Amino acid sequence: MTARPPIRFRGRSFLAMVLAPVPPIDQWLAELDALKQRAPAFFSVRAIILDVTGLSFDRSDLLDLCAELNKRSITILGIEGIGPTSLGPGFPPPLVGGKPIDDFSAPEPGAEWPAGAAPASQGSSPSPAQGSTQGQAAPAPPRPRSFVLDQPVRSGQVIQHLDGDVTVMGSVASGAEVIAGGSIHIYGALRGRAIAGAVGDANARILCRKFEPELIAIDGLYKTADDLGGTGRSQAVQARLDGDTIVISSLD
Repeated sequence: MTARPPIRFRGRSFLAMVLAPVPPIDQWLAELDALKQRAPAFFSVRAIILDVTGLSFDRSDLLDLCAELNKRSITILGIEGIGPTSLGPGFPPPLVGGKPIDDFSAPEPGAEWPAGAAPASQGSSPSPAQGSTQGQAAPAPPRPRSFVLDQPVRSGQVIQHLDGDVTVMGSVASGAEVIAGGSIHIYGALRGRAIAGAVGDANARILCRKFEPELIAIDGLYKTADDLGGTGRSQAVQARLDGDTIVISSLD
């Protein structure tokens, strides 16, 4: 009889987007509906955390909110801000002790990203170090602060680098997405979505040679194509934050 391998536990780290409702909830849901209408793909294939910190919600209020989000095809992975107590059946699990964003790691220098996939860090059980002395693991090489992509980003692809800037030497197609912990530099047309300062960097910027985005975001503040109107359309621009406002200015 073949011996079964022991049970093993492995860690995984993923980029999750946090939704933080603001009272009145009906109005907040209406604004969420407007965003989904302007950018239908914005919530697709994303891990969503619901942050109810500071809200005076009882159990029924929270159940109603989760139901409303479910109607909008927004699946909640977990709920933050309610303490460690289990809410019981019908609720996503409570989340506590979130780890710093630095726990996300980028590929090693020279590693290639699979086409159409966003790199995400994957923790695993320890393994013996190769070439180390006295059983000590060799120190990990420093993570790159910037990532340069020498090709366009095609529709459906997601490029994610949380440790610094992302530079795309081509264009970002409609339906594509670039997510950076720092700034985003696009040497072609931006027709998809660009999310800069994704880990909380208000000084991050988005720069491109031809500005035709579906959505841009900096440090959690976003504007869709409808919000932008014709501002900077088809021009070389930079987008930056001025307080709580995204400012678009020409580079010419």
